[in-house]
Amino acid sequence: MAGKYDAYLVCKNGHGINSSYFTSPEFNQAFCTICGAKTKKDCPNCGKDIEGKIHYENIVDLSSGIVSVPEICKHCGKDFPWKSKIEKIAKNITKIDRDNLLLLETIFDKFHLVVKQIRQRYDDRETLDVRDEYDTQDLLHSLLRIYFEDIRTEEWNPSYAGSSTRSDFLLKKESIVIEVKKTRPNLKAKQIGEQLIIDIAKYKTHPNCKTLYCFVYDPDGYINNPKGIENDLNNDTLNMKVKVKIVPKGH
Repeated sequence: MAGKYDAYLVCKNGHGINSSYFTSPEFNQAFCTICGAKTKKDCPNCGKDIEGKIHYENIVDLSSGIVSVPEICKHCGKDFPWKSKIEKIAKNITKIDRDNLLLLETIFDKFHLVVKQIRQRYDDRETLDVRDEYDTQDLLHSLLRIYFEDIRTEEWNPSYAGSSTRSDFLLKKESIVIEVKKTRPNLKAKQIGEQLIIDIAKYKTHPNCKTLYCFVYDPDGYINNPKGIENDLNNDTLNMKVKVKIVPKGH
């Protein structure tokens, strides 16, 4: 039975937006909700439609399978712009001297866009809505799995000020500890700053922490000057590097 391919709406970075451009136009978007890049349905080289999902006449497809974004145009045989970017990311994931902090920064920068994207499920199906710090940790843990193999959760930390605490994530092979915070009405800029100062002090004695990366998720804009907090706390010393990332910015 012959079918007809629909067009695929894809952003310039290779994120698939809608594999049924003409059949389901309600899912079309001018910009990618993952990276913010502009979207296109046609090959930038030849102008023909990017091949999307195949549809058969008089047959209703109830499957929710994801159609892979093609890397080469079937009409002109040239690479799509995102093919080289995908290959570069793949090489960075596996190479020995990869930049782990760059990978983490990429995850943190896109975190809010991922949160918004997973809310948009077909037929309003249940999803993970990031309401508190535990939801933030769960989603971040899933995203870390893309790049990192040995992720240890809630590792016991050395005693600090008479008490022992747990870290959110330890990437032991990379010697990176990740602390996760989510702002709320009683946890705004002042309280976040105080907690981060305490965290930085306690991790200086952690045997497996060469880098402390503090990720603060602020979807409601409780922090008025996120860059100021980042600049005040970011530090690169011989004993321990400290990086603070607050997202999103510019509410």
